[in-house]
Amino acid sequence: MGALSNKDYGPALHAAQSAAGAQHYPQGCLYVVATPIGNLADITLRALHLLALADTVACEDTRHTQTLLRTYGIDKPAAQLLAVHQHNEMQAAQEVAARLRQGQRVAYVSDAGTPGISDPGARLVAQLRQHGLRVIPLPGASSVSALLSAAGIDDTGAPGFVFAGFLPAKAAERAAALEDLKAQARAVVLLEAPHRIEALARALAVWGMRAVTVGRELTKQFEDIHTLPAAELSAWLAADGNRLRGEFTLVLHPPANAIEAVQDDRILALLMQHLPLKTAVQLSAQISGESKNTLYVRALALKEKSTP
Repeated sequence: MGALSNKDYGPALHAAQSAAGAQHYPQGCLYVVATPIGNLADITLRALHLLALADTVACEDTRHTQTLLRTYGIDKPAAQLLAVHQHNEMQAAQEVAARLRQGQRVAYVSDAGTPGISDPGARLVAQLRQHGLRVIPLPGASSVSALLSAAGIDDTGAPGFVFAGFLPAKAAERAAALEDLKAQARAVVLLEAPHRIEALARALAVWGMRAVTVGRELTKQFEDIHTLPAAELSAWLAADGNRLRGEFTLVLHPPANAIEAVQDDRILALLMQHLPLKTAVQLSAQISGESKNTLYVRALALKEKSTP
């Protein structure tokens, strides 16, 4: 959705003041503020109020954020905007810390979504917390939670999900990462850019009939959410050129035999307590019928978890 004029959000700014204005917003704190991932109406009332109140808005891109703020009728002079991005995050954290010690309220926003989740912000937060400075989250839009809520994941066998974010760009490293993730009994969430989605689709083909939910342009006008077997993802993308546009979030569903996978891990873990790893894998394969290669990957993961 494109930016709307200020007057369209005027009532929202007044509502934000009414709903959130009476709350306490301590000085000398960093406020990590989620912003929309596409649809500008997804801003929260508390985020609007805090962005208007903040003495400094630290942001991934000052021009992008200035445009966003003005869309909501919030006008900040350039001196109140501070660039904090992946290339200067550690150094800029010192300036943010200095402003917090002066008693300022500093809001941090990424270009879209919740900062610190595959976006800059995590190192900034970590450094400030190490110095004893307070960090307060203002939750909101996230492509991860948005797609998970629409994917219909059955987590009866293995509750929860694994967030893997962006996989390595190099083909060999990406294939190795996917091989590790394939052994997961839980759902896996990935992010991908449009120029690399075809390569990811080809790499996922070896997952066969494992279900994948693709979310493209989430919350925007041409949002597209589709679930299909991993082996068919490349063909689905090729069927319509528009499907290669926009940012992608993907949920790799748990394997159909997720419950059996959890049981296999229990058997494997028990055998590993008394036998060498390779012997435990061989016996577990005979008991469960699972492939030795898959069980070997799981055995290494179990061993790593148990190592103090």
